[in-house]
Amino acid sequence: MSIHVIKMPDIGEGIVEVELVAWRVQPGELVKEDQILADVMTDKATVEIPSPVHGRVAELGAAAGTVMRVGAALIKIDMDGDAVPAAAPTPAATSAPMPVQARPAPVVAVRAAAPAPALAHERPIASPSVRRQAWELGVDLAQVRASGTAGRIMHADLEAYVATHAAAHPQQRPAAAVAAPRPAPAITGSDATEAIPIIGLRRKIAQKMQEAKRRIPHFSYVEEVDVTELEALRQTLNQQHGAARGKLTLLPLLARAICRALRQHPQLNARLDDEAGVLTRFDAVHLGIATQTPAGLMVPVLRHAEAHDPWSCAAEIRRLAEVARSGRATRDELSGSTITLSSLGALGGIVSTPVINHPEVAIVGVNRIVERPMLRGGLVLGRQMMNLSSSFDHRVVDGLVAAEFIQAIRGMLESPAMLFVD
Repeated sequence: MSIHVIKMPDIGEGIVEVELVAWRVQPGELVKEDQILADVMTDKATVEIPSPVHGRVAELGAAAGTVMRVGAALIKIDMDGDAVPAAAPTPAATSAPMPVQARPAPVVAVRAAAPAPALAHERPIASPSVRRQAWELGVDLAQVRASGTAGRIMHADLEAYVATHAAAHPQQRPAAAVAAPRPAPAITGSDATEAIPIIGLRRKIAQKMQEAKRRIPHFSYVEEVDVTELEALRQTLNQQHGAARGKLTLLPLLARAICRALRQHPQLNARLDDEAGVLTRFDAVHLGIATQTPAGLMVPVLRHAEAHDPWSCAAEIRRLAEVARSGRATRDELSGSTITLSSLGALGGIVSTPVINHPEVAIVGVNRIVERPMLRGGLVLGRQMMNLSSSFDHRVVDGLVAAEFIQAIRGMLESPAMLFVD
């Protein structure tokens, strides 16, 4: 037997450890050169690990969910191809939450034992309501088979007994003797639980959110915006240019407003290294677009958002959303943002308190658009209203600066011609 040990490769950028997210092979399986063996996750992206050799999987080095250091034994391949599959590592050996099985565990059918009647010398176990029902029916509970926990007789047991012994109990006790109506059946439900390991992207999201809330003193600022004119402009642009240039959603117009407001407030287009005590401001706006994917929240980056017109911005946002949701986003597409835009669209609610994408210092949250009656020039008019719910790092952003920034965005959204005036 010739065993080839494949070690966790150096993925670069100074990464010293990664999380083993999923195995693509199992012990005993034949693999070919360049076949994907496993998926591992860095701080930013999922990376596929290919096999450099042909052979048969002899042993897996760890279970899914294990954090492994670069250079650790990832998998052993039998180059002869006739190795007997070794057992996958156990949680004790790998400190992982879930073991990797070498083969499916046998399915064991469990048959419930038939309930037995209570012993004659024992008092049957039953609730007061069951005892009253039995008394009304003239049934001796000692003769009823119990299906409840610890031999408890349930209402269903009593009803089943009466159904099979109707001839022996043709009549109930006189109605006059009944002091209370028959109680409703007992409510039953499942007490089952499920333990779900937090691994992969979900673990990274949890760690990043915890780090952001632990390290950043957040404060939120909420302002309502009348987007009636903005929506009218968007619809007009789509009617005139949608077929040739693509449909515009609200996001590219919001991105344009943010970029222009940052010209007046460059201190918000920044990242804070709190360990070094250095705030780095950026000329370029690399706008993170918070995106929900089947695997969880990801933040692909719209680079140089300030250089895009609304249509190129919309096209790039669509592309980034597609690669993020399909799991094809690269490390560069998921890193380097300087400020983030978060929107849940129609599910955006009225107010939210978004978590800052550490180490940035601001995030702009968008709530849903709702038509509401508003007083305009002494008249009550229906207007399209939307709230902006934004959060800021209070270590470097004062409340006045945050309010001025959001008011600048509001001014452009309520007078959308300003979005196109330099």
